[in-house]
Amino acid sequence: MGFAPTKASCPDCRLSELCLPFGLQRNEVQQLATIVKNQRVLQTDGYLYLQSAECLHLYAVKSGSFRSFILNADGLEQTIGFYLPGEIMGLDALQSGRYSCSTIALETGSVCEVPLSRLNELCSEIPGLQIQMMRILGKEIASDHDKIVLLGHRTAKERVATFLLMLSRRYGALGFSGTTFNLSMRRQDIANFLGLTIETVSRQLAELSKQGIIIVKQRGVEIIDLPLLTTIVEPCVTHRHTIA
Repeated sequence: MGFAPTKASCPDCRLSELCLPFGLQRNEVQQLATIVKNQRVLQTDGYLYLQSAECLHLYAVKSGSFRSFILNADGLEQTIGFYLPGEIMGLDALQSGRYSCSTIALETGSVCEVPLSRLNELCSEIPGLQIQMMRILGKEIASDHDKIVLLGHRTAKERVATFLLMLSRRYGALGFSGTTFNLSMRRQDIANFLGLTIETVSRQLAELSKQGIIIVKQRGVEIIDLPLLTTIVEPCVTHRHTIA
């Protein structure tokens, strides 16, 4: 499943319930829309921003999906998150003013650019926007907690099952099918994120398929037995919908 680009502005965007406009009055949403720059389109593997670069904008995913990763001193990548439409990227830079990771497009996608200086000004003018920013930051913190739970003393099967279930919930929140979707990220990206090898991820997907829980067709995944997948995950996952 892809997410087709759309030219809708903030007041008419179908993602507004997931993004910065959530909870705002229509006139406040229109005020927010005045600072949001035109959509920026990125092709597959195109960089949105680089680790250590100065943060001038936050980015809201309009279409497509993105991957964030950190390069260590040896030049090795550690994937730290994936982003879907309606989610905000760049929040990691709010502490130091520089991005702590790099972010690239996993497929052709687009983002809305939100100038950080203007956003800060608007937050002081619109209390509801400041509250929504706090919600978004809280969501990021909750996501970090989920990742600790996901990677802490869990079997490979539990990690892969948790990853699929959380993606299912996120796609469902977008109004798409929570049982049939594409894995826009490569197997090696999933493995790197989960702390597993590519072979282990492929083996666990094959095992879940053999058990009749999922069907895998190239990058497409169909969850056949959602209750059973949930049973695998239940001991090791919270019920939040994020795994950014």
